Amino acid sequence: MVQITQKRQREERLQIMLSADELVLVDDFRFKKRMPSRASAVRELLKRGLAAEGFVLAAVGAKSSDYGVGGKTPMGRQ
Repeated sequence: MVQITQKRQREERLQIMLSADELVLVDDFRFKKRMPSRASAVRELLKRGLAAEGFVLAAVGAKSSDYGVGGKTPMGRQ
């Protein structure tokens, strides 16, 4: 069996502080949308917020690697 490893293109780290209430909202969103991680949920929320302001199109995908602030719409739930 051959394992193929993809190099992550996310080379920048963004650290944010949230209140307990904000974290509950992020986690509720994450679990309702069945997202794999808090990071993917935050990226999707950023994407949706930017889309609401007319900057990019929001997309919903299935894998954490499909979530990004910019880019094409991933296949799956849309």
